[in-house]
Amino acid sequence: MFKTTIISAALGVVFLSVNAQAAEPIIIKFSHVVTSNTPKGQAAERFKQLAEKYTGNRVKVELYPNSQLYKDKEELEALQLGAVQMLAPTVSKFGPVGVKEFEVFDVPYLFPDKVALRKVTDGPVGKKLLAKLEPKGIKGLAYWDNGFKIMTANKPIVKPDDMKGLKMRIQSSKVLEAQMRALGTIPQVMAFSEVYQALQTGVVDGTENTPSNVYTQKTHEVQRDMTLTNHGYIGYVVIANKKFWDGLPPDIRTKLDQALKEATVLNNDVAQKDNDNAIAAMKASGKVTFHTPTPQERQLWMAKLKPVEKEVAPRVGAGLIQEIHQAIGQK
Repeated sequence: MFKTTIISAALGVVFLSVNAQAAEPIIIKFSHVVTSNTPKGQAAERFKQLAEKYTGNRVKVELYPNSQLYKDKEELEALQLGAVQMLAPTVSKFGPVGVKEFEVFDVPYLFPDKVALRKVTDGPVGKKLLAKLEPKGIKGLAYWDNGFKIMTANKPIVKPDDMKGLKMRIQSSKVLEAQMRALGTIPQVMAFSEVYQALQTGVVDGTENTPSNVYTQKTHEVQRDMTLTNHGYIGYVVIANKKFWDGLPPDIRTKLDQALKEATVLNNDVAQKDNDNAIAAMKASGKVTFHTPTPQERQLWMAKLKPVEKEVAPRVGAGLIQEIHQAIGQK
């Protein structure tokens, strides 16, 4: 009787222990390099809210914005090692892990507008690109817009030749290096978190980015001239550690997919609005002079940068560029 009681008690402890473990939430560390009030930051927050709601708090999402955990060059390695479970790096970031094809999004003037862009990201080409990440231990989940880029400097940039000799900060992308060289500038690869100080101290003369990123990083405080070139696109790929994602219970993964789908809609809805609001706020600050290229000036920019497409074709894939042209109805 005494022995039976001990066994029953022991089994009860084991049962309670197993239940306690089962009750522990699945932790998802989601790291990114921009502030919480950017489109990406807002979408990450929405994903957190919905993921926790839809899973009944079986999942807890910990957000780490503004390079709190990792800078640009560090975050992908951290994801592959499992130090974080989710990221949303820009499309330019995958070259160092051996998936250079994503740099096709950096080709200047390849996407004339958001309608053309969506035909790629939401279509077969976008899915094909995400699949290329899997052998690297990365699960591609969604595309999030940021917007089209503007040029900034401390001198008027009206025509492409006005950029000659400037030291321009870029993300790590061979395509962006080729773009800046085509404009006669000196490209400088630099982490996003270091840009403000570098501009302030003259380490670089200018940069390219979307208006919302320029505004939230307060770049307009150290750059007085901006040109609405809309020459290139910045978007993000929401990714997860593949082993982690594939190892989730199927019902949890389904709920997270739904949360991510809704967060993607939010991101893409607010991206353009935030960019428009950022331009208005920077104009209202009185610190920045904006220039909107005329149709003739835009043609000059396009002509100057057109050779970049051919130059980088061996890197990103001539066939991929052709697929994009076909997807968006270009010859």
